[in-house]
Amino acid sequence: MRGTPTPDRSWRWVLAAEENVDFRIHVENQTRARDDVSRKQLRLYQLYSRTSGKHIQVLGRRISARGEDGDKYAQLLVETDTFGSQVRIKGKETEFYLCMNRKGKLVGKPDGTSKECVFIEKVLENNYTALMSAKYSGWYVGFTKKGRPRKGPKTRENQQDVHFMKRYPKGQAELQKPFKYTTVTKRSRRIRPTHPG
Repeated sequence: MRGTPTPDRSWRWVLAAEENVDFRIHVENQTRARDDVSRKQLRLYQLYSRTSGKHIQVLGRRISARGEDGDKYAQLLVETDTFGSQVRIKGKETEFYLCMNRKGKLVGKPDGTSKECVFIEKVLENNYTALMSAKYSGWYVGFTKKGRPRKGPKTRENQQDVHFMKRYPKGQAELQKPFKYTTVTKRSRRIRPTHPG
């Protein structure tokens, strides 16, 4: 029949249609969605600020970026979903969460269940990480050269103030390495118990 696409033609049409699909919107929507089914992952690391040259500290209700490597207030417990890149960040020492209030101010809160305490991790082209508020889109965690928090509305993704590097605390890197697996083959010798003769 005329007009009926042959299998070869229809396959080319599907491929052409797929090339025009923009997956960025889908990825952004999936990233914003909370995943309550997957197992949560908990990681321990520090966030090194590109501008202050120090690490983020959660000092109870106060937040700064003046922590030295290995400082107990700079050790952060980061809870992430297995799917997506939404995280909650808690100070290991104080057990306060890093949050951003409606004025764009970074604050510590004892309860991290609010959406103000959820951030979207973005890995940038320069390999630094930026943390955007899940509640206030376009507002980022950022610090001045003196380690003072910047207000969310004054931040942009391309500013150095919002660029961070994940680092393991001093002495912790060895503990965080992946397990090495050993394989057992059929040729492995069995140790036979020796019987006293």
